[in-house]
Amino acid sequence: MESTRTTATNSDANEFCIGRRVSKIRLRKVGATPAQAQGLATKKGVSASKSAAGFLLLDSSLSPVSFNAEAIQILGYPDNVGNLTSSDLLLTEKIRSRLTTQPSPGESVFVKEFQSGRRRYFCRAFPIDSHTKEPWQASIAVVLERGPAGLVPLSQVCQQFKLTQREQEALQYLLQGLRSKEIANRMNISPNTVKAFLRLIMIKTGVSSRSAIVAKIMMTQRNVGA
Repeated sequence: MESTRTTATNSDANEFCIGRRVSKIRLRKVGATPAQAQGLATKKGVSASKSAAGFLLLDSSLSPVSFNAEAIQILGYPDNVGNLTSSDLLLTEKIRSRLTTQPSPGESVFVKEFQSGRRRYFCRAFPIDSHTKEPWQASIAVVLERGPAGLVPLSQVCQQFKLTQREQEALQYLLQGLRSKEIANRMNISPNTVKAFLRLIMIKTGVSSRSAIVAKIMMTQRNVGA
């Protein structure tokens, strides 16, 4: 499984910047044996590690190809993790119910944030370029990262500043550290349009630079969540 993980991530590390994180993740194939499922369920209890990210490889139908223990613990809480890992169907249903939404045209099918118990997680999905056309091949990498304690959801802050959906999308990429050209590629628009979105965000947030946008959003998240 180690070679599969390396091939799926290293070839796309430059595109979605998760190679360093993924290199530390131990993946499991779907359809775990009862012994494997029990081992996963009892590993450090059923709560996910505070620092480790959940990671999933999905095929084109959003069915899991591989996953790590943290992803199952995050998605399965508070249910029995052993049941989730022993059934491909249950895991697929959990992924679709927790991580997907009905998007508007041009938007990602994946949610940006979700709750698991009292914890808030960020969901980031990245396409994987594959040289094969088999439907069961991994085509999407999904990273589940726990949000900082005390911060309100980014969506709530965007509502406060009355940002449009596309402005929110540009903001999210900006917060990830992407440049205008990279944001344009992700949103399928021109770099000039990205700059226009960012200028509108500056006006609405009352700042005058990209770095000031980031600082403003982070301060607002903390202040509102206080």
